[in-house]
Amino acid sequence: MKTRNITLTILAILTSFGIGFYINTIFAQQHKMDNQSLIIMNKEEENNMKLGAFSISLNVKNLETSKQFYENLGFKVFAGSMKQNYLILKNENALIGIFQGMFEGNILTFNPGWDENANNIEKFDDVREIQQLLKNTGIKLMSEADEKTSGPASIMLTDPDGNTILIDQHR
Repeated sequence: MKTRNITLTILAILTSFGIGFYINTIFAQQHKMDNQSLIIMNKEEENNMKLGAFSISLNVKNLETSKQFYENLGFKVFAGSMKQNYLILKNENALIGIFQGMFEGNILTFNPGWDENANNIEKFDDVREIQQLLKNTGIKLMSEADEKTSGPASIMLTDPDGNTILIDQHR
């Protein structure tokens, strides 16, 4: 009877040890996966440029006609003026700039330091930091910001399909 109790006790201890080891292995793997996910997320955050508000700037033939068209889509004039030949139109957080006679083609525009309401945002990447990151990746710029300055500046580049991208910091 004593031998049987000792055997059962040893078997119970070994079973408990085995179950504990198995559960610990599962938790360790999950913890490792969580840590790997955090590392990946942190690296993505490091590589994620804060470009600010996004809008598309459209070259239009007739400012008034385009204004009426986009107002029919629910956009409202947010900034600009007819006298200056451009308007910025807004529908919720979507922004469209319509420009008559100011440039050729259409431009994707980002405004570091602003949200979609042209309010200053606290954390943003300065256009000169963005410029350096782009240059480090081998992206060629059409125009550059003076790296010795601070505040308002802009850079321009084109995507692989020839679309112009303007990164225009106003503060």
